[in-house]
Amino acid sequence: MVSFPNCKINIGLHIVNKRPDGFHDLETVFVPVGSKDAIEIVEDPTSPKEISYTQTGLKISGPDKDNLCIKAFWLLKKDFPQIPNIKMHLHKAIPMGAGLGGGSADASFVLKLVNQKFNLGLTDERLVAYALLLGSDCPFFIINKPSYATGRGEILEEIPVNLSAYKILLVNPGIHINTGWAFSNINIEKKEHNLKELISMPIETWQQHIFNDFEKPVFEAHPEIAEIKSELLNEGAVYAAMSGSGSTVFGIFEKKYLPEINFPSHYFQKWV
Repeated sequence: MVSFPNCKINIGLHIVNKRPDGFHDLETVFVPVGSKDAIEIVEDPTSPKEISYTQTGLKISGPDKDNLCIKAFWLLKKDFPQIPNIKMHLHKAIPMGAGLGGGSADASFVLKLVNQKFNLGLTDERLVAYALLLGSDCPFFIINKPSYATGRGEILEEIPVNLSAYKILLVNPGIHINTGWAFSNINIEKKEHNLKELISMPIETWQQHIFNDFEKPVFEAHPEIAEIKSELLNEGAVYAAMSGSGSTVFGIFEKKYLPEINFPSHYFQKWV
């Protein structure tokens, strides 16, 4: 059985406060977009290993024990020991550490795929609970619809964000932004309006009102990323911003006007 995990963008990202547990409360709007990885799971009854994992595409560094896809399998295997031995293959196409949530998407789609393939009967509510054990933005990919997110990003409310009249250009310069560093360099400021109110305004007003708090420290440290945003706006994007803690920047363009932008050849660049 094959599944195609998609990534997300953040339209606005406000850091609200730092919590006693060391995490931050935030608000953001998650929107799923169509740059995708691929995951295949097949039953492997002859294998002595409960999971045999292989991977192609973009290289994922680190040991298997830290791989979110493998962690997702073991979460379900622990509670459902009847799950047979499997082979899992991931083809990685979404850039990592890029603010697109690709790793979180892969993990959440593994939960959904195992649930479906082996008829575990888990509801979305149960899957969300498992997903939260893997990461704060993993629950979003269970729902996978435009959502207003609060808390650590795990409290989700579906909202009507319709971008069907637009195309989105994702641009990633290959700069890795450490999320811990990004949080440590945020100045927390009280916002006059919340994002749920702002996102309901016409898209033509978003650029003046909807911001990502991570942009200030990231742009100061990496002016190259700020230049991507400026270029997208100069080329006619109705809205452009950094996604998550970066380094991906996206531009939303009217379908009738899709410019050809010559970013450096080593950049990841994709229309979705």
